[in-house]
Amino acid sequence: MTDRILFMGVDGGGTKCRVRLRDRQGERLGEAVGGLANLYQDLEAAIATIHATMAETMGQAGLTEADRRFIHVGLGLAGAVTDETTGAVSRALRDFASVNVDVDAYAACLGAHDGADGGIVIAGTGSAGLALVDGRRHWIGGFGFPLGDQGSGAILGRSALRRAALSLDNLIPSSPLLEEILTEFQRDRDGFADWARHALPRDYARYAPRIFAAAAQGDPYGIELVQDAARAVSRLARELLARGAPSVALVGGLARPLAPYMPEDLKVHLIEPKRDALDGAIMMARRAVGLAGWSA
Repeated sequence: MTDRILFMGVDGGGTKCRVRLRDRQGERLGEAVGGLANLYQDLEAAIATIHATMAETMGQAGLTEADRRFIHVGLGLAGAVTDETTGAVSRALRDFASVNVDVDAYAACLGAHDGADGGIVIAGTGSAGLALVDGRRHWIGGFGFPLGDQGSGAILGRSALRRAALSLDNLIPSSPLLEEILTEFQRDRDGFADWARHALPRDYARYAPRIFAAAAQGDPYGIELVQDAARAVSRLARELLARGAPSVALVGGLARPLAPYMPEDLKVHLIEPKRDALDGAIMMARRAVGLAGWSA
């Protein structure tokens, strides 16, 4: 039991769910990581993961379900784009003092600029851009894997596998990267095609690290694909700057490996995130009760 006001931030996406608990002064009381929590992909499973990860975080702080009424929650969640999904999350967490649900990019942008104006380009399994300028939101991309996600891990991986398929039919020259991929599938055309029929964006995205490694080793397709991703992310960043963002932070799993490939003239406008998406979500929770920032 506690008589303190507490703030919990939740960052949920297609790969994992992270939860952090802070007190009013900003002291971290607990933090946990759970499975995927993308509302668009599986609403019920995402809510179950959020519940479980929140409970683990509370347990670290010695809290029980009875303490929920003292905790204000901010959630930045992938797929929180309709009243149906955000309403379902709010209802599931109705025992908490307050619940503020928004998309994951909003929480990430708040955190990256410590609540001030600025933009972010998310380059992870998917990609999107968001700028917060004078109280307005400016969205770029975010159309998902079928229509968008340029410069993302999913598109990067799919592009590599497409080249591997062309190489398998001798339509383009091979390379060490493509041979590594084809060897993984035992050069089995049917197995390769069957995998692709069932693959999700995160399945393609898991190839991103080896593509960056191949680029570093001089593989021609590795270099080509990484440069393509950097150009796509650069276009998103430039558009956010054009819409008034004073600076842009790259966030997500590809942010650091892509940084060296960014154009020199753009690098002067790129910043390191000041806080992460979890603290951005905590800012959401604090704003709901009239408090600024992530700590006292």
